Amino acid sequence: MGEKPYITCRELTEFLHLYLDGELAPGEAHEFERHLAVCPTCVKYLATYEKTIAFGKAACADPDAREEVPEELVRLIISRVRPHPIPE
Repeated sequence: MGEKPYITCRELTEFLHLYLDGELAPGEAHEFERHLAVCPTCVKYLATYEKTIAFGKAACADPDAREEVPEELVRLIISRVRPHPIPE
């Protein structure tokens, strides 16, 4: 009998941060890598996730990127996430 079924793409994304931080047990990391070996979509997702982290770290390291964000922009972003308006 062969190895057990692969983890799903959803399972991979749920534990991606633990994998990148090296916090998965060896057996769990192996299952992650088994899935990546057969799923090019998740390989691309992982690469995008890693780039996002790198860009975020670079932005935080850049003193010019730390300028004050206009309050209007913050309100607009939050209004798209929250169903109710922010009180003035």
